[in-house]
Amino acid sequence: GAPSCSGSRSLPFEFERSRSESSGDEDDDEDDEEEEMEEEELDGDPGARFGMDDGELDSDDDRERMINLAELTPYILCSICKGYFIDATTITECLHTFCKSCIVRHFYYSNRCPKCNIVVHQTQPLYNIRLDRQLQDIVYKLVVNLEEREKKQMHDFYKERGLEVPKPAVPQPAPASRGRPRKVLGSVFQIPPELDISILLEFIGANEGTGNFKPLEKKFVRVSGEATIGHVEKFLRRKMDLDPTCQVDIICGDHLLEHYQTLREIRQAIGESAVQDGLLVLHYGLVVSPL
Repeated sequence: GAPSCSGSRSLPFEFERSRSESSGDEDDDEDDEEEEMEEEELDGDPGARFGMDDGELDSDDDRERMINLAELTPYILCSICKGYFIDATTITECLHTFCKSCIVRHFYYSNRCPKCNIVVHQTQPLYNIRLDRQLQDIVYKLVVNLEEREKKQMHDFYKERGLEVPKPAVPQPAPASRGRPRKVLGSVFQIPPELDISILLEFIGANEGTGNFKPLEKKFVRVSGEATIGHVEKFLRRKMDLDPTCQVDIICGDHLLEHYQTLREIRQAIGESAVQDGLLVLHYGLVVSPL
């Protein structure tokens, strides 16, 4: 095997000592003193023994290890779109990360994590996601030109549609204050703009023969205006453990609603008579499905 560092460093000293012993008869006292000084200098400076300065020795110890990007690829890819993270967003419940657009689109159809299938939130999974700016900075540094390409695509997207290109947010410096700093009170989270309709689900009763069912725990729900009455019915069936033979009738005002109608259309069509304190009021009842 290769000699250890300590073993390799002792060789020059032994060489100097043997040379001094062999030439002791020929050299005078002055040469002996010079050789002793050389031995002391070599003994105190390990770098000099190897014929290198301190800078060369440090450069070997501090040399960075080069790795292939393929080794890191599994950690910076979105499992939904299979591409590099863009606006990396992490689920706070399980700490799995995805592109922001990918996970928002996924939560439109499901409230479970695409990777581990955990329930992120019973009704509003978008409340439990956070942008991971540090991870996104790492991705942009690892993948050459990824950030530039993404900015160009976003710029082209808005220009083609005649829209104003959004400007990047610039962090504002904290104002200097005297004395003890005050705590700024604010909302822990911001409601995503996609969830623009708040609904109130009121139970109006069930006919005999509908079977056993659990009462709805939360009757206040915030959803997208593009959600349909069919989505609301699926939500009720899952939360109340309804029997498949049980029919759910959903009413707004005096109107029996159809599955294909969206909440935004219903609110616009029925007007303020269907709204109570900013909530779209929906009444639902359970009946036995006709055979």
